[in-house]
Amino acid sequence: MNNRPVAMALPSLADIPAYALPDGFALRDYQPGDARHWMRIQQASDRLTVFPSGFFRRKFGVDNAPLVARQLYLLGPRAQPIGTATAWWEDTPEGAVGLVHWVAILPTYQGQGLARPLLSVVCTRLAALGHRSARLRTSTARVPAINLYLRFGFQPIIDSPAARDAWRSILPDLKYPLGSF
Repeated sequence: MNNRPVAMALPSLADIPAYALPDGFALRDYQPGDARHWMRIQQASDRLTVFPSGFFRRKFGVDNAPLVARQLYLLGPRAQPIGTATAWWEDTPEGAVGLVHWVAILPTYQGQGLARPLLSVVCTRLAALGHRSARLRTSTARVPAINLYLRFGFQPIIDSPAARDAWRSILPDLKYPLGSF
């Protein structure tokens, strides 16, 4: 299967479903120095992306204030970071759009009911920061993540024939017309 980029949208951040973390897990906000945890988590969980030195800084800048407000860490039973997600934003001609960004959980903790609570908190954070909707980018090789996002209410963004073809490569019965989400 080709790995092709796709995008998804959650049209409304009102009424985000809440999912509780399993016992022994917790969430916390970014703290200075967490870039090393972010890199470790991403490198272990994402075999499709190369993470060279300085990658975190290029993606998030050097100002800690937005990170403290927007980046979350999932903590394992010994309070060590085992997952992360960021309630980021993307500037568009219509204004800033909420962006669910760089969601990752260490492989040894995947499949334990942690992704939905993490996604719920990130979307709730986007709403608290004033965003009304959210988008995310992923790729067709990330089928488990896409299924999670679809179950959560995200919809495919079909804004070009290439996007429609990419979506149909993993969802052959896709009925969304061009220009929809």
